Amino acid sequence: MFLRHKTRHQDGKQHRYWSIVENRRVASGRTVQRHVLYLGEINDSQRAAWCQTIEAFDEGGGGQARQVALFPEDRAAPALDCDVVHVRLSGLQLRRPRQWGACWLACELWEQLRLDEFWSARLAPSREGTRWLNVLKTLVAYRLIDPGSEWRLHRQGFEQGAMSDLLGEDFGLVSKDKLYRCLDKLLAHKAELFSFLQQRWRALFHAEFDVLLYNLTSTYFECDPPENSKRRFGYSRDKRSDCVQLVIALVVTPEGFPLAYEVMPGNTADKTTLRDFIRQIETQYGKLRRTWVMDRGIPTEAVLAEMRQSATPMCYLVGTPRGRLSQMEQQFLDKPWTEVRETLRVKLVEQDGELYVLARSDARRDKEQAMRRRRLKKLVKRLHELRRQKLTRDRLLIKLGAAKKEAGPAIYRIIDIQLPEKDQPVTPESFSFRLNWQRLREARRREGSYLLRSNMTGTDARQLWTFYL
Repeated sequence: MFLRHKTRHQDGKQHRYWSIVENRRVASGRTVQRHVLYLGEINDSQRAAWCQTIEAFDEGGGGQARQVALFPEDRAAPALDCDVVHVRLSGLQLRRPRQWGACWLACELWEQLRLDEFWSARLAPSREGTRWLNVLKTLVAYRLIDPGSEWRLHRQGFEQGAMSDLLGEDFGLVSKDKLYRCLDKLLAHKAELFSFLQQRWRALFHAEFDVLLYNLTSTYFECDPPENSKRRFGYSRDKRSDCVQLVIALVVTPEGFPLAYEVMPGNTADKTTLRDFIRQIETQYGKLRRTWVMDRGIPTEAVLAEMRQSATPMCYLVGTPRGRLSQMEQQFLDKPWTEVRETLRVKLVEQDGELYVLARSDARRDKEQAMRRRRLKKLVKRLHELRRQKLTRDRLLIKLGAAKKEAGPAIYRIIDIQLPEKDQPVTPESFSFRLNWQRLREARRREGSYLLRSNMTGTDARQLWTFYL
């Protein structure tokens, strides 16, 4: 083992970042470096201390042989001309245990899916002798057993598993450059891989692909926005609007089998993605009768109209904003409740070729009530605090805006607030608030309810609710 540094120039200064690295000799006779520990920036005294530590613990010893005498901890050592090390026998440990069973199971699943049959022709060994198929197997097993970054696999994941024993490979298989280069080789075969996996899943599990679940998520990066990249600023589901992000879209079956995915720029709006994904699925898997299940923010009215008018039957089941529930409330009043399961009831209304499903869940009602009470109590407490503070009107408005953001618009509108007139001092008499009981009753009445929308008229309510759940 030895210390290695990399130099980086930033803000007109030179920075040195240190790591502990060890050399590993692999089967071809080459030497591969493995990063043992990242130290960051260290000063000269810290560097000297690390050098002494490496010298003491390095098994290679820098090529210098040194005699050491070992004695149990509870026994006195005689006077010797060499170093004496007392060993605590009760503290002996098993070194480099490896997880074998999970690695074997990952290889067995690989064989059941016949992935060797698919990848052998597409990942031929390199002229340097790199067996890319084994690199991919290691990456897949690592993702299945203990998901993490390729850097973590290079640092410690490979030694903690038995893939080296099962594949007959050494540490040279997971040098960090090979892991990243292998991922680059996979992208060109993405569509073919999904088609191959669909056939295998159909054969093994008799899987059906007539109901598809479509959703999007995002992941952010704490870095400066690059000039040309998909990493961009956009609506952040993680509440990190200060970071660039990517949007990831995924189509899966109710059993969890993925059919397609796409990585899109971070400023992509959810409602602009559905049309392209429908076209992609039809191009790859053919035009068949399928049911798309989505959240309410994904489809637009134009896309839903296209799905209803499609020559190939295309169904959808989508959540609906609560504003639509307010518009249709009168139509649901005279409809009977149908019990789908314990603590869950539904009402059905057909309108303009669509079926609206009003679902009411007791468990969801209890959850939403608890959330509303907690936020409302916190908002009222904050308003009482503001009444006791000496504030200007402008400062009061700023603090009310912050309170509204924390409580949420739906909770904030339950409170009627009387503000002082312009240029009027803020006093307990000029600044007051009270509960709006009518809005509170409306909120209570709608808690636990949500509205679904579908073009599958005549379908059993229990089946629709199961699809959406």
